[in-house]
Amino acid sequence: MNREQWTAVDEYFTQKFVSADPILEAVLENNASAGLPPIDVAPNQGKFLHLLARIQGARTILEIGTLGGYSTIWLARALPADGRLITLEAASKHAEVAKANIARAGLESVVEIRLGDALDSLSALADEKQGPFDLIFIDADKKNNPDYFRWALKFSRKGSVIITDNVVRKGAVVDEATSDPNIVGVRQFADLVANEPTVSATAIQTVGSKGYDGFAIALVTEDPR
Repeated sequence: MNREQWTAVDEYFTQKFVSADPILEAVLENNASAGLPPIDVAPNQGKFLHLLARIQGARTILEIGTLGGYSTIWLARALPADGRLITLEAASKHAEVAKANIARAGLESVVEIRLGDALDSLSALADEKQGPFDLIFIDADKKNNPDYFRWALKFSRKGSVIITDNVVRKGAVVDEATSDPNIVGVRQFADLVANEPTVSATAIQTVGSKGYDGFAIALVTEDPR
């Protein structure tokens, strides 16, 4: 088993279950043309996020980490007509590309992009008394995952779902001696989740066109303290 086979399997299920979508395909092309790193979720993962949002019946979504807006569009398409999604992006170039992609998808009235350091943006959202959100997707710099999770709890209610991407790090998450700040951040995040009495959580390993990684999902079981 290798990445070539994992990719082939991803492509097989994408062809079976994910309808061809010129807009989403154009988003990926735009991202590549703009020089954005090729770290968007895979199409089948995007569909998975979309389905989770629909299963949740989400009306409000907070996304931490926009990149070019590919996952943003998948999530926003799961919202009802009066739903809203706030997405946070630190890089102005990424936000500019995402804005164009979201407009192409006809979702500019649903999606609000907040430009700036995510921790600053989260603080501003709290000052504005935004939330609670039905679903929160964490997919930004991994070293700050502990802080992102703490903020996610503040923006949650009983029944909110918090999804965190890229938690396996090619298996390096089990390396207790690591000094890699991204892996340290994920491990600290895992400790926080494990010791948080107001959530029920698990993590799933994934292999596919994006390599070996995984995501964590937490259900908030009590209103914030």
